[in-house]
Amino acid sequence: MAADQERFEEQKGQETAKQAERTADGADEDWENVEAEASAPSGNGGKDAQDWDGIVGFFHPFCNAGGGGERVLWAAIRATQQRWPKAKCVVYTGDHDAHKDAILARVQDRFNIHIHPPNIAFLYLSTRHWALATTWPHFTLAGQSFGSIIMAWDALSLLVPDMLVDTMGYAFALGFSKLLFPSMPTGAYVHYPTISTDMLASLDPSSDVGGQGVNAGQGVGVRGRAKRVYWQAFAKLYASVGSSIDVVMTNSTWTQAHVQALWGPVRAKKRKTPLPQNAETDIAVVYPPVAVSELEQEVDVSAASEAAREPVLLYIAQFRPEKNHHLILQAFATLLKKRRARSQKAGADTPKLVLVGSVRDDSDSKRVYQLRLLANELNVRDDVEFHLDAPWPAILQWLRRASVGVNGMWNEHFGIGVVEYQAAGLIAVVHDSGGPKVDIVTEIDGQPTGFHATTADMFADAFDQALSLHDPLAWRKRARRSAIRFTEEQFQRKWLEQMDRLVALLQ
Repeated sequence: MAADQERFEEQKGQETAKQAERTADGADEDWENVEAEASAPSGNGGKDAQDWDGIVGFFHPFCNAGGGGERVLWAAIRATQQRWPKAKCVVYTGDHDAHKDAILARVQDRFNIHIHPPNIAFLYLSTRHWALATTWPHFTLAGQSFGSIIMAWDALSLLVPDMLVDTMGYAFALGFSKLLFPSMPTGAYVHYPTISTDMLASLDPSSDVGGQGVNAGQGVGVRGRAKRVYWQAFAKLYASVGSSIDVVMTNSTWTQAHVQALWGPVRAKKRKTPLPQNAETDIAVVYPPVAVSELEQEVDVSAASEAAREPVLLYIAQFRPEKNHHLILQAFATLLKKRRARSQKAGADTPKLVLVGSVRDDSDSKRVYQLRLLANELNVRDDVEFHLDAPWPAILQWLRRASVGVNGMWNEHFGIGVVEYQAAGLIAVVHDSGGPKVDIVTEIDGQPTGFHATTADMFADAFDQALSLHDPLAWRKRARRSAIRFTEEQFQRKWLEQMDRLVALLQ
């Protein structure tokens, strides 16, 4: 890192004249502005706090996946670099096939996030396969959690940082790290609880959520009762390791409520310091960063842009099973049947479904293949497009063209893609659960910004309504106003508030 910094300083010296010319022409240099805008001194003490030069370990074994969780990771690293320019950020990853330059180039291409290269390093784990669901066909929750402990041992064998922050949800890895190094501050950014009260309730067919989730209604019979006991025991263990983490952040009020339900009581018993004034919990909500400002600049929402919109349904999501792409395909097929059955106006455009997402591994590739087969079986193959690992400029083009943004995941923890829809003026049709329902697609000034649905028929009806609005521009403007709550600036401010707490534990 020191050598990289020296080379970086040399290059800066050689380009001083060119930078001066650009400044004279009114241009600005990105990293100079980044350092200049490093946040004002916090409660931990002015210059000394800003000069902190310790090592921050970011535990994120899939850092090159390109999803919403990775956007949080890179925005967090950028904010940390801005706040503490001398700090060293180390990412523990299992992406052996990606070199540092390639990873950072992808971050810039996919998220338009610029990382200061000299102050970041990647340590490659050889044990990532232990945390894959495919490694544990039975007792998957316990197996993956045990696998995360193996990865934590691997990571700490490579380097013990001054503080360790998990940004993927491996609470057991942090608990194990705390066991080995009790004085090392630990932080967790929880996207989705490993187990939740909704998951436990989903085992009961008669419960409100009994028909939802991968294990819906499976809590009956001898095997079902055994599964219930196993999950309840796991939940207690999960609460125990969660109580050992020094700083906990969640990405939505939905996630906070579930984490608080499991971790809160045990954390309250172990709490050494009182809660902040007027705070009911020490678990903070830090909404993920969304490129709202950039989308406002890049995507026009006006009468002129409305004429360029097409009847396109856009779904931005990784090709993972929980994203429920098959439900959206079925709903889209139902929509086309309904529209074709009706007498259509002359020249009416046929809607198109566009699926944009990253592919992490072979299992994701197979899933895409299966979705293509499903589209063919539903007779909508010609009206569905797949765009894999699309760069940010391509995503921007679709956000300009599309009319409706889609999210089909049950209990989506937050939904960065949904906020992107809103910031780009798309009318969102989302699952009636989780963060999209509670935090994002809510009313503005007493008026809706989108639609909620659960079944394929409900989604089809919502698609039809969204494509048939009398005044869609008014909806788009309300959606854009709603997205202001989730800017990158808001994330940076709240992230640094929690990082300040971790740094204070070292002083």
